[in-house]
Amino acid sequence: MVRWLNATTLVFVAIVALVVVWIGSGFLSGDETAQDETVPPTAGLPSVAASWSDAEETVREITLYGEVRPAQISTLRARVQGIVEEIAPAGTEVEAGQIVGRLSADDREAQLARAEAQLAAAQSDYNAARQLADRDITPEAEAQTRFAQLQAARAELRAVELEITYTQLAAPGDGIVNELYADVGALVTAGGEVAEIVDNDPLVAVVQVQQGSIGDVRAGMPARVRFIGGGTAEGAISFVAPVASAETRTFRVEVEINNPEGALPSGLSAEVVIPYDTVAAHRLSPALGLLDSEGRLGVHLVDDEDRIVFAPIVVVEAEAGGIWATGLPKRARIVTISQGALAQGQQVEVRETPPEYLTGTATASETGAAAAEAAAPAGNDTAGE
Repeated sequence: MVRWLNATTLVFVAIVALVVVWIGSGFLSGDETAQDETVPPTAGLPSVAASWSDAEETVREITLYGEVRPAQISTLRARVQGIVEEIAPAGTEVEAGQIVGRLSADDREAQLARAEAQLAAAQSDYNAARQLADRDITPEAEAQTRFAQLQAARAELRAVELEITYTQLAAPGDGIVNELYADVGALVTAGGEVAEIVDNDPLVAVVQVQQGSIGDVRAGMPARVRFIGGGTAEGAISFVAPVASAETRTFRVEVEINNPEGALPSGLSAEVVIPYDTVAAHRLSPALGLLDSEGRLGVHLVDDEDRIVFAPIVVVEAEAGGIWATGLPKRARIVTISQGALAQGQQVEVRETPPEYLTGTATASETGAAAAEAAAPAGNDTAGE
């Protein structure tokens, strides 16, 4: 026994013991490491960029398209037959009752002289019959017959005088001679068209309003008119049709536009804008709009607890570079940049939207970088931020 436990054996036993201890300690360390790796790391919150938006007073408007017509179009017609001897040229400004042309008198002067002579004779015959009847020399019926003849002579004279007067062509209204239908030397019959006179003061813009909007339109409301050929004017609604068109189911609306100098021509196409209401609305980028599972248009907001809220909106006006929408709180924090889908009530890490993103001065690479930065986990923040 003493021989077996010699120095060599003791050394060997000691080395084996050390190896066992070292291996055991290694396994223990490995087990602890493996145990640590099975614990899932804490997931970081999704990060979004958001900006505060305050509602502003916004005017709701109806935009329509139509045409501009003159206030009145009058047709000058001949009241008697005759040859046109004089007529004002197109472009002449006239007033109602002003003589703008003349027809030939023909034999009307002779008819006038004959009617005057017949009237004088009828008057003499009646006077004589009246005196005889008053003295009971002739019956009263004879005096009444002579009186009837006198009245007929007077009517005949009046008719001839009117015919002569009607050879003078008077303008039926104020305006400008727009078109001639009969030139000098042309024969026109009674009732024939001679000229067209257009009154461009005021002008009338005529538009058609849909059934859904007619309740917002009333006579007297102001309107802005933009002429397709250039220029704008202010006007007011002068007429709203009480009955819809049977063909289009729209209502005719007329906007009166003052045009005292006649600078604006009629016949132009025009855009008519009718303001009808004032509401508090937010100005948003169209890119922020999204649809929920019910198909409603809205935007994502961040509440006081940094949770996502879907807010439906109603677009009240669209303009270049943005829309005006209602449905949001008076002051709202709107998500502007996110990466991936967001869910109702989801907790997020909120950052301020980069100024260049809001002003639209960011380049494509800068916008992409801003989106990536907004979506980066909070643990990736740098000290400079």
